[in-house]
Amino acid sequence: MGTSPTVASRQVGILVLDNDPHGASAIKQVLDSEGWRVRVVPDAKMLLSELKSADWSLVVANAAAIDLDSPAFFTLREIATVPQEAGGRIRALFIIPETAERQFTGQIEAARLPYVVRPYHLHDFLEKVSDLLVEIKVIEAPIRLVRREFGALRKKKKQAGRLNSMFASREAFSYTEEEIAEYEREEAEANKNKRETRINLGDPYS
Repeated sequence: MGTSPTVASRQVGILVLDNDPHGASAIKQVLDSEGWRVRVVPDAKMLLSELKSADWSLVVANAAAIDLDSPAFFTLREIATVPQEAGGRIRALFIIPETAERQFTGQIEAARLPYVVRPYHLHDFLEKVSDLLVEIKVIEAPIRLVRREFGALRKKKKQAGRLNSMFASREAFSYTEEEIAEYEREEAEANKNKRETRINLGDPYS
C-alpha cells in the first residue's frame, strides 16, 4: 500500500497465531502489504518456539487459538507488558471473534492487553498495529491513510472482499465522504496539539 512509516533500527517482524487458515491468510496478506516480515503459526506451542528462536516485534493472536489460562498466554502477557523504557521489545494484539466477545474480553482487558473484535475495519486494525509498533520504536510514526490514497484502495475492494469475511462488517477499502472529513479533522487537531506542545517545551524550531 505504500503507507508504511520508516522502519527504525531493527526489522519489523510480526508473528500471527491463528488456527483459522482463512483468517490467518487474510491477516498475513494485509500485513505483508506493508512490507513487514510475517509468519503464521497455528498453535500456542509453535508460538512459544518462535518467541524463543526469533526476533519478533508484535504477536497478533486469535484469542480462540490460545487458552487464556495457559502458560503460553501468561508468557505472552509478561513480555508484552514490559515498558519500552525498561527493555520491552514486543507487543501483543488479540483478535476476538465477535461470537466469543463475552468469553474473552474480560480476561484480556484485565491483563491490560489491546484487542480488536472480528469482523473489524481494516483501517482500524492497521492503525492499532502501527501504534503498537511505534510504542516499541520499531517504526517512527503510525500509519495514516489520507485522502490521496482512497482512490487506489477502492480499486482493491473486490480483491480484498475475497480475502476474508472478517472485513465484511464495513466495506474494507471504501470510505464515505463523512468518514474522510472526520479523519482529516482528527489529523488536523492532532497536528495542532503537537505544535502547541513543541511551543510549550520551548522548541527553538517551533
